[in-house]
Amino acid sequence: MEDKFAAHNYHPIPVVFERAEGVHVWDPEGKKYYDFLSAYSAVNQGHCHPALLKAMTDQAQKLTLSSRAFHNSVFPLFAEHITKLFKYDSVLPMNTGAEAVETAIKTARKWGYYKKGIPKDQAIIISCENNFHGRTLGIVSMSTDPDARDGYGPFLPGFRIVPFGDIKALENVLNECGERVCGFLMEPIQGEAGIIIPPDGFLTQASKLCKKHNVLFIADEVQCGLARTGKMLASDWEPCRPDIVVLGKALGGGLLPVSCILADYHVMDVYKPGTHGSTFGGNPLSSAVAMASLRVLTEENLAENAQKLGTIFRDRLEKVQEKHKFITAIRGKGLFNAIDLDEKYPKKAWDLCIEFANRGLLAKPTHEHIIRLAPPLTMTQDQLEDCIEIITDSIEAFAKK
Repeated sequence: MEDKFAAHNYHPIPVVFERAEGVHVWDPEGKKYYDFLSAYSAVNQGHCHPALLKAMTDQAQKLTLSSRAFHNSVFPLFAEHITKLFKYDSVLPMNTGAEAVETAIKTARKWGYYKKGIPKDQAIIISCENNFHGRTLGIVSMSTDPDARDGYGPFLPGFRIVPFGDIKALENVLNECGERVCGFLMEPIQGEAGIIIPPDGFLTQASKLCKKHNVLFIADEVQCGLARTGKMLASDWEPCRPDIVVLGKALGGGLLPVSCILADYHVMDVYKPGTHGSTFGGNPLSSAVAMASLRVLTEENLAENAQKLGTIFRDRLEKVQEKHKFITAIRGKGLFNAIDLDEKYPKKAWDLCIEFANRGLLAKPTHEHIIRLAPPLTMTQDQLEDCIEIITDSIEAFAKK
C-alpha cells in the first residue's frame, strides 16, 4: 500500500512497526526487535516514555494550540526551563529540525546585516562538506550530497563550504572574506555522513576563529545533541560555547516535532514582531512535551548512561573488528556510533542490516558502506550485551555468505 499510494522518497528496511516501548519495537506478527536507529535520534528517551505520554495527554485535554497571536500558559514555562538548562538568554521555537536550521540561517544573516554591518545581500555562511542540516531549499543550497541537490536548482547564494574538521581551510576563508561572513554552521559530529567526529580541538579552535572575525558559531545539535553522545550537547565535549545552538528531534521525545534555536539577547534581539514565526512553534502541547523530554534526559542521567554504554559498545565491537578485515572502522561517542565496511567488499551495509533484522535488531545504512548504531539512551547494560551478541552473530553470518 505504501509503495502504491506514497511517494518513493525512502527505501525502508522491510520491517513494519506496530507498537513500541522503551528500546523495543514489535511488528504486526508480534516479533520483537531492538531499535538501533531511534528514529534518527528522535527517541533518545525511549519509545512511548510514560512521563512524556502523561505530559502530552494531560496537556492535550486542556489546550493544544493558541498560535503566538495570543499567550498560552505553557510556552513561557518551557522557555524558562530550556534557557536555564543550557544557559542561554533566549529561545525561538519551531517544529522540525530543518525549520530550526533555517531559523539559525535567517538569524545569522539578520544579525550580520543589523549588528555586524555586512552590506545588503552580501552575507556569507560557511558550512562543511558532507553536512546534513535538513531538506529545505536553503539547506540543500549548502549541501555537497548529489542526492540532496540534483534537480532542485537554482540554489540560494551566500554559502561557502570547507572540509569538515579542517581548521586551516576555515581560517583561509575567514581571512579571505571574513568581513562578509555572518555565521559558521556545523554539526559537532556529522550524523548522516556516518558519525564523523572532528579532530580534537577543532570546535574550540573554530569558536576562537569565529570570535576573532566577529562571526556567529552555530552548532547544529539536532541529531547529535540531547545526551546522545554522552554529554547534553555534543559541543560540550570541548570548552567552547556556540553563539547559536539548534535543537530538535529528541526535544519532542518521539511524540511530536519540536525544535528551537538558543542564543543570547545580543543575537536574538534582531527579531521584532512579524519578522519570523511559526503557527505551531511554541504551542502548549509541544511545550509540555519538550519540558518533560528534557526532564527525562536529566533526571534519568541519560547522558551518563550513553557515555558508559558507548565505551563498552565500542570496546566490544573493536574486538569483533579484529577478526573481520572487511570492517574498516568502529567509531563514535556515547551511543552515537558507526561501523564502516570496506567499500570494495562485495556485500554492502544494507545486507548486514538485513542480517541484524533477521536476528531482532534494527539499524539502517547511512551510505552503502556505513551503518549508524544509535539505540535509545534508556538501554540497560544487560540489553546492550544482548545487542552486542546479535551484532556479532550477524557479522559472522554476513562474513560466511
